[in-house]
Amino acid sequence: MSIFAYAPAPESRAVVDIASSYGLFIDGEFRPAAEDKVFPTHSPATEEQLSEVAHAGAADVDAAVRAARAAFGPWSALPGSERATYLFRIARILQERSRELAVLESLDNGKPIRESRDVDLPLAAAHFFYYAGWADKLAHAGFGPDPRPLGVAGQVIPWNFPLLMLAWKVAPALATGNTVVLKPAETTPLSALFFADVCRQAQLPPGVVNILTGDGSTGAELVAHPGIDKVAFTGSTEVGRSIARTVAGTRKRLTLELGGKAANIVFDDAPIDQAVEGIVNGIFFNQGHVCCAGSRLLVQESVREELLEALKRRMETLRVGDPLDKNTDIGAINSAEQLARIQELAAAGEAEGAERWSPAGCELPGQGYWFAPTLFTGVAQSHRIAREEIFGPVLSVLTFRTPEEAVAKANNTAYGLSAGIWTEKGSRILWMADKLRAGVVWANTFNKFDPSSPFGGYKESGFGREGGRHGLEAYLDV
Repeated sequence: MSIFAYAPAPESRAVVDIASSYGLFIDGEFRPAAEDKVFPTHSPATEEQLSEVAHAGAADVDAAVRAARAAFGPWSALPGSERATYLFRIARILQERSRELAVLESLDNGKPIRESRDVDLPLAAAHFFYYAGWADKLAHAGFGPDPRPLGVAGQVIPWNFPLLMLAWKVAPALATGNTVVLKPAETTPLSALFFADVCRQAQLPPGVVNILTGDGSTGAELVAHPGIDKVAFTGSTEVGRSIARTVAGTRKRLTLELGGKAANIVFDDAPIDQAVEGIVNGIFFNQGHVCCAGSRLLVQESVREELLEALKRRMETLRVGDPLDKNTDIGAINSAEQLARIQELAAAGEAEGAERWSPAGCELPGQGYWFAPTLFTGVAQSHRIAREEIFGPVLSVLTFRTPEEAVAKANNTAYGLSAGIWTEKGSRILWMADKLRAGVVWANTFNKFDPSSPFGGYKESGFGREGGRHGLEAYLDV
């Protein structure tokens, strides 16, 4: 343990102005819900109410889809270079207002300000810059000489990366000439509503982007609306299945980016300290609220003890607390419901015989939703903590002896979103990557993202790709 203590280094809340209430963003303007329903949004770190937002119903969904349909003709008829101008504007405004947005994201979501500031905001802007570059080059993207947009895209995003998931979906949709109706998660609506103001500041034509806040019923209305041509969803596998059933037999295109149970595989020749940093980043980044989190650690038996000793030392240095403190490593769990889910699965791990460990000196705040970074050893593949997505700062440790056994254990999951490999041997990396049934495989790193690189999974992790040239295809009639 370090003998040096970190003094508090809080980011000011005053840099962002949060209104007491927000309406729905439809056809370029904010308006109340047709039924005047509202719901509160809270800070998970303090449980204080941040604002009150409108709850969209069927009439509001219909109004937003109609606005998007009316805007589709003129928007899709614009030359790609003109659509690119708007995307470039949005990207620059996101950069200019990044401090406001980072604070807002940490307040509403609970993630550390360092992650909002250094990961979410730069990547969100980068996606708009990247797809702005594609807007006038679609004929050269490999999807035919004259690819056409689909129409109106209904997009439903999760609470773990609110603004970044918005960028992943909105940027390629607009670049390809589609219009958008987007529903953010019920617990994190504020950054999407802030983005509505960004659209107005960028002078985006009314109706091109519409934002509806609400709960799962709002998302269900949007997905089922007959005026939607394309559905894009990121979230749980359970909800993804429901959406797939809803759109089955219709003309709607669908992409799903769902859950994961990624294996982070460490061989005996891996640099231990580097691997430990990758393991910590893989599971404790964003409190483990990451669909591609490395929640299963597969370590070669011969280095198990050495690795676990180094990992526990590193975990003892992690700081849990105020998301707005720049020294914080692990912020608040997003909601009481998610905290209960993590607690239930952690208890199941103990009940099934796994050994639980958390840093002894980890003190959790008395207010808000918190969970200490947790490590389970003695985990069997049959245990729930090795099979189910926990979506929290909980790591399950398993061992292997041979590369073949590592592949078999890594692939022994219903999911197939990501994996990590730690070894000095390039040939082993290539062999493993070829065998692993995962959409993204990282080598000697983890959780690295780039707008030019496609992301998506297999099996119950969904289908379709977001990011890169591949991300254009989902929004083109090809």
